[in-house]
Amino acid sequence: MLTGKILDGFYILRRLTPGRFFNAWQITSSYILSRVFRRSIIRGLPMSVSIEPTTSCNLRCPECPSGLRAFTRATGMLSESHFQSWIEQIKSHVLYLNLYFQGEPFLNPAFLLMVKYASDRGIYVSTSTNAHYLKNDIAEQVVRSGLNRLIISLDGTTQQVYEQYRIGGLLERVLQGVENVVAAKRKLRSRTPYLIFQFLVVKPNEHQIEDARKMAKDFGVDEIRFKTAQIYGNPEGSGLLPDNPRYARYKKNKEGQYVIKNKQLNHCWKMWHSCVITWDGKVLPCCFDKDARYSMGHMQDKSLSEIWQSPPYISFRKRLLKSRKEIDICANCSVGTKIWG
Repeated sequence: MLTGKILDGFYILRRLTPGRFFNAWQITSSYILSRVFRRSIIRGLPMSVSIEPTTSCNLRCPECPSGLRAFTRATGMLSESHFQSWIEQIKSHVLYLNLYFQGEPFLNPAFLLMVKYASDRGIYVSTSTNAHYLKNDIAEQVVRSGLNRLIISLDGTTQQVYEQYRIGGLLERVLQGVENVVAAKRKLRSRTPYLIFQFLVVKPNEHQIEDARKMAKDFGVDEIRFKTAQIYGNPEGSGLLPDNPRYARYKKNKEGQYVIKNKQLNHCWKMWHSCVITWDGKVLPCCFDKDARYSMGHMQDKSLSEIWQSPPYISFRKRLLKSRKEIDICANCSVGTKIWG
């Protein structure tokens, strides 16, 4: 697993052109200066971008707006033409593309064409999937597309446990999909995509953590990550909260209320180095803005560089530097609470 992780890091560094390196230096220095002087200083452009292929999903997971069909924003599919025009805008400065936000990306018919388009322009491409669509022919297309990283949601090592969160899902199909991708990598003599099992720890599955580690090893997966669950509303009223505090995103305060564990410090690296673009072109400051309530602008009206330096974005960063805890999308932030396998 360590060798795979080193190679994965190497593949990211290979994408560092002189222009991207200079941009990364500008962004990093801006972030440091902003923290020191408590001012919104921003030079350079985002070096990491998430683009949403679709809001559609085949599963109905609780605590997921896509699974619950509970979005307050428009839902739909990203068009290939819009994606290509956005990539042409950002390819000189973006090092890392996460082709995922909400929904199941493989439901977009043009998804792997989008992966290839970005990969052919020297961008490291990652995505996340529930792995229900990785049949033999699709698995080979995944490997040939140039996808660098494939994150697969596991969330249980038996069907009985898996389906308690992944409602409507079949663990057998997930594991067969993993086998198909591993076989395709071997057949095509490819080191990519780097495979990650992501295990969302909830009360029904926390007893299977060690089984999940073993399963990752047995199936030839490069890495396993354990993720804390996000709970909407009152966490105390959820049966998903695990008993083991290590795997809980929340803790009880002195008043007996559940609050986020990590400290809400008045800075955030994400606001300086990355952003999210929804399927219909809204630019969001963070992946926790699932309903696009904090849209900074629209890609069909302005370029990303204009939006990145716009008054709404500058104002949002200033607000965060002043008091992050007053921004509601920060209330469930998992930064600092992810557990690596």
